[in-house]
Amino acid sequence: MNFTRNASASWQGSIKEGKGDITTGSGALKKAVYAFGTRFKDENGTNPEELIGAAHAGCYTMQLSGLLGENDYTPDELHTDAQVTFKDGEIVKIALSVSGKVPNIKEDEFVKIAEKAKEVCPVSKLLDTEITLDAKLKV
Repeated sequence: MNFTRNASASWQGSIKEGKGDITTGSGALKKAVYAFGTRFKDENGTNPEELIGAAHAGCYTMQLSGLLGENDYTPDELHTDAQVTFKDGEIVKIALSVSGKVPNIKEDEFVKIAEKAKEVCPVSKLLDTEITLDAKLKV
């Protein structure tokens, strides 16, 4: 499967006083506001780090579902949180935390498949940073 996805960003002004917006080709984001305050403070709007976290969590969760299916498991529910750590001008770590409700699977099998998903997820492979995983099976 081959495809290309599109997104765009605009910016006006200086880094601290300026602001911009981000739009995705699908329309899921339309001129989502970002600025110095939304990135480095707690102001309303988005920022590149949370968008990377969302992309990573989404990609990883789909990858995990696919690998579970290859092993004859169908998840009732999977939920992944991604915590992106920015330090001294770079993203230094992404901590993934996944929980899943998967019938007829043992915890060790779930963790093993979850770890493999982290390694083969296309977004994981793209990122040049430490990626950790905490996987828990819900009962």
